[in-house]
Amino acid sequence: MSKTVSGFSKLNKLEKIDWLVSTYFNNENSVKQVLMQYWNSNPVLQDLHDDFIENTISNFYLPFGVAPNFVINGKDYTLPMAIEESSVVAAASLVAKFWSTRGGFKAEVISTTKIGQVHFMYEGEKTELQNYFADKKEQLFKVTDAITQNMRKRGGGILDIELRDKTSELENYYQLYVTFETVDSMGANFINSCLEAIANEFEKEDIQIVMSILSNYVPECLVHAEVSCKVEDLYAENSELFAQKFVQAVQIANAEPHRAVTHNKGIMNGIDAVVIATGNDFRAIEAGAHAFAAKSGSYRSLTNANIENGIFKFWIEIPLAVGTVGGLTKLHPLSKLSLKLLGNPSAKELMEIIAVAGLAQNFAALRALTTTGIQKGHMKMHLTNIIKQLGASEEEKEYLINYFENKTITHNAVVEAYNKLVGDN
Repeated sequence: MSKTVSGFSKLNKLEKIDWLVSTYFNNENSVKQVLMQYWNSNPVLQDLHDDFIENTISNFYLPFGVAPNFVINGKDYTLPMAIEESSVVAAASLVAKFWSTRGGFKAEVISTTKIGQVHFMYEGEKTELQNYFADKKEQLFKVTDAITQNMRKRGGGILDIELRDKTSELENYYQLYVTFETVDSMGANFINSCLEAIANEFEKEDIQIVMSILSNYVPECLVHAEVSCKVEDLYAENSELFAQKFVQAVQIANAEPHRAVTHNKGIMNGIDAVVIATGNDFRAIEAGAHAFAAKSGSYRSLTNANIENGIFKFWIEIPLAVGTVGGLTKLHPLSKLSLKLLGNPSAKELMEIIAVAGLAQNFAALRALTTTGIQKGHMKMHLTNIIKQLGASEEEKEYLINYFENKTITHNAVVEAYNKLVGDN
């Protein structure tokens, strides 16, 4: 049976589901039930979700949680987090409470410049291209006036347009490198519209425009966040040894790319959870952050730590292009609620909050790794998931949680304990 289909996008939602079920699931009615049970009972809200993407057949839910007790620049926050991984929200909450009594987190936006590029090919003399660009530059700004009018009223717009010679990387390749300030908007559509207008004005017979597109690598849209305290206030049992091992763990992530990738993944656990909750683009954030981690030519840690004069300091610098207006931030009800929970922050404030979430998550991971080990806390959180997979009753669940209170948790150990419990009963 052929699995190709014509006119699929024109089918209504139920017709799409019927085609999927009959083509891929042998008409199993349970498949249809699974898809439909995640439809929102509010038809207006469901219609809103259906319009976010194409060929919608259901909703895919992520747990939406909150991490309280964050103190950032002297202000109290409860962070919204949307993520499926166990222990992330718990770890963020514990670290937030820990640092709330040690001065809290300090954060500062270094720059908010975003980047777009017009990529083109040119085979002529470089001096002629340079002269053409010099003559055209003012007009390139003017052709975007209608697009940038509202953005300029808010304090944003095009900052500069440069001609860049990239022929050392690729024969005949040049670009117009355009920098932007988009204020509280992430600005993707705004930037791309400006770039296309610039490209249309710049193109001529011997200039072949290849493409015009924003870049998600924004090393000048940068935020810094940090925590610090006396070494003696860090850890109850042996603060000096803990601080030393913590700094060494960060140094290892700076020296060893295999460790750095996992190290930075943990940072992104916290960052992505807040980015998703606030309706921002976590794929763009991920791509830009990992590119920034490799800016030296070797992939390194996004965080750093040191000990000077008895003071422990831990910090992160990371590019974050986020927005608090436009896109899902004003469409998705939970995104709007998340921003309201955060006090309706500006884009700069949201950058600071998100950077702090990443720093907190990394502190939690490194504290666990250099003391008790990562698995003890992780598997404790994962225990309930294993119990659910086994189909345990509430009474059995309570017994197993108590049973493993001071025992090593592994999947096999839980299964064996459950089977013994059921057998004894």
